Amino acid sequence: MPVTLRRGTVSAIVERHDGLVRLEVDGHPCVAYPDVTGPVTLGDDVLVNVQAVELGLGTGGYDVLHANLTRGLELAADDGAHVMKLPYTSLQHAVRHAEESWVDEPAADLGGLPVVSCSLHSQVAPVCAGLGRDIRVAYVQLGGGALPVALSDTVRALRANGYLRTTVAVGPCLAGELASVSAASALIASAAAGMDAVVCAIGPGVVGTGSRFGHGALSAADAVNVATALGGAAVLAPRVSVADQRERHRGLSHHTLAVLELIQGAVSVAWPAGLDVPSELGPVEVVDASSWRTACEGLSLSHMGRGPDEEPWFFAAAFAAGRLARSLVR
Repeated sequence: MPVTLRRGTVSAIVERHDGLVRLEVDGHPCVAYPDVTGPVTLGDDVLVNVQAVELGLGTGGYDVLHANLTRGLELAADDGAHVMKLPYTSLQHAVRHAEESWVDEPAADLGGLPVVSCSLHSQVAPVCAGLGRDIRVAYVQLGGGALPVALSDTVRALRANGYLRTTVAVGPCLAGELASVSAASALIASAAAGMDAVVCAIGPGVVGTGSRFGHGALSAADAVNVATALGGAAVLAPRVSVADQRERHRGLSHHTLAVLELIQGAVSVAWPAGLDVPSELGPVEVVDASSWRTACEGLSLSHMGRGPDEEPWFFAAAFAAGRLARSLVR
């Protein structure tokens, strides 16, 4: 399907963050990634990708700035960078990756570093609450949902409030504090930087087709397999729901079962005490997650538009994964 572009004028700047600008183009909500398209300001002549809105996608309720014709042309690449993000597309741009900065490559051994793998971005906040703010935690974003790390208000808030020490954009993902070619390098770099734990997840939204393996949640399997291969302690945050109207996601999501089918090494599946363990799940680590509401106070919690009162076990299960990983910190 071709890209659907529309030309317009920036009519409002709503808010600015590092790596992200929320704006309006001819009165329509839009997001821009200035690290890709250059700076943007009121009155700029721009090209906007409007396809997600026209298709009515649930997570695409806004347009995305594609090019700034006023001040976004002939932009220079990052100094010393040569590895491309979004290679061989019209948005390819060179970003300096962590691997390019290594003088002596770190050892490919995580030394038991706890790595929590999430299948949805909405699990990240309760996982981090379970880990706590007094240890060094890195967030690693994998493909399978939104690619820009900067789009996530959740990650921005966790970083500002001390739950996260750094963010890493892996592969096609972009706009993190660091970039890495692969999940393996991202985990190795996190261990070398002295992180106590790592949280891996996809960005906001999730690619889904309703099929067994056609969804972005499988990035969690990739993260688990890489973590165990490198000597990490892998923890999986299961996706559970009591309110989802779709049968494949009610109770234990088929996404979690698909992830488990593809995991090759050892993984600890966290499970909140008080919730019956589904027979199809297999062995779990039962965790007291009764304090999840208190621990998550002040954090924005939302799962498919549903909050803590509607989906208590969703957030409790993710919190349990964080608590389990915390118990594995050396």
